[in-house]
Amino acid sequence: MLELTGLSAGYGRTTVVHDVDLGVADGTLTAVLGHNGAGKTTLLRAVLGLLPVQSGRVVLAGEDVTTRPPHQRVRRGVAYVPQGQQSFGQLSARENLQVVADAHGRDGRRRTDEALDLFPALRDLLGRQAGLLSGGQRQQLAIARALVTGPRLLVLDEPAEGIQPNVVAEIYGAISTLLAGGGLSVLLVEQHLGFAVEHAAQYAVLATGRVVHRGAGGGPDVVPEVRAALAL
Repeated sequence: MLELTGLSAGYGRTTVVHDVDLGVADGTLTAVLGHNGAGKTTLLRAVLGLLPVQSGRVVLAGEDVTTRPPHQRVRRGVAYVPQGQQSFGQLSARENLQVVADAHGRDGRRRTDEALDLFPALRDLLGRQAGLLSGGQRQQLAIARALVTGPRLLVLDEPAEGIQPNVVAEIYGAISTLLAGGGLSVLLVEQHLGFAVEHAAQYAVLATGRVVHRGAGGGPDVVPEVRAALAL
């Protein structure tokens, strides 16, 4: 679904991400792990076309999109949920979803129902102003809104950041359900290892913008190995 080859990116003359090779296979989750300042968000911004690539390639579903603008990547099935539980705060939760659903017609309405099935607690909050929701509720809303677009690749930047554990469990339960259903690939940036490592087909650890360790996920026995890599 996604293949990064020799990807370097940064800001101005400063290179933040160096020569990264990374892939997300169809229907799987790839996790990018690392401490604050490791270059994780910069990597995502390059993947999404929000930041120019200095060198290397970004291939999406077999097509080289390295120089394509963000809206063209969205049209090819990429949805992004940035860090920080972002929503249209003055709009209701229903309006947040409807803004996206209206652009997708009947499919958008169907996907809205499917997204609310994944996050049933949102159904009772649809009339509430999004800015008055808790952080966890806003994160669920942000992910639901992304799913309404019908993505093939869902890009999540630290979805568990600052959210209470029971809501984190609900969010990761929804992601597991989506992966089990097939047809969706996930690129996940996280600092919390448990879900990321246990559910990832593969993971990569970033430090100072470089991949310092990589491996296959799939179980809790991988966590000590990843912790050791993060300590490098």
